[in-house]
Amino acid sequence: MKKTVHEFTTKIPEWKPYVAPLDLSQATPEQLEALKVTPSNTKVSDYVLVLAHDVETLQHRTPLFNGIMYNRGGLSRAEREIGAVAASIVNRCVYCAAVHASRYNQLTKSETVVDALFADGMDAQIEPRLKAIFNFAFKLSQCPSEANDKDMQALVDAGLSKEEILDLILSSSLFGWANRLMHTLGEPLSD
Repeated sequence: MKKTVHEFTTKIPEWKPYVAPLDLSQATPEQLEALKVTPSNTKVSDYVLVLAHDVETLQHRTPLFNGIMYNRGGLSRAEREIGAVAASIVNRCVYCAAVHASRYNQLTKSETVVDALFADGMDAQIEPRLKAIFNFAFKLSQCPSEANDKDMQALVDAGLSKEEILDLILSSSLFGWANRLMHTLGEPLSD
């Protein structure tokens, strides 16, 4: 049996915050207003409820996140998720890697690509476009100054437009920040 490179999974763990999440029954009108712009209509996550303690930041963070991950045009939603997965692997954010790998699988209705990425990382044998996307996001997340002209050319050679490359840079960078924030505010719980 092949040994895996990463200890990641698509099973989303419970995330336990270090700071008590906002109790919605105690929320200020400003906090409630900031929470309206979250993408979840059914349940506000503990992560977002922790972020609600800093209303001004949450008011900027959520539209930024939604604009980068859900905007129309440019990179497909599934390909943005690959950028998020790559950044999350580099940053060892087990929670984010699971969430975004699961979303990729849901969007594509296949587990093949994520299984290969979790098993072999940058050496995964996947279609060239996805490999270029993953490898660029991975390298950009490891050390931004190390992503060079050759890496950009690999994206162009894989068929990405300038708009798609910009989306990849934005989604990977967003998760460089989001992963670190998740690490400082809480931790995933294992079974």
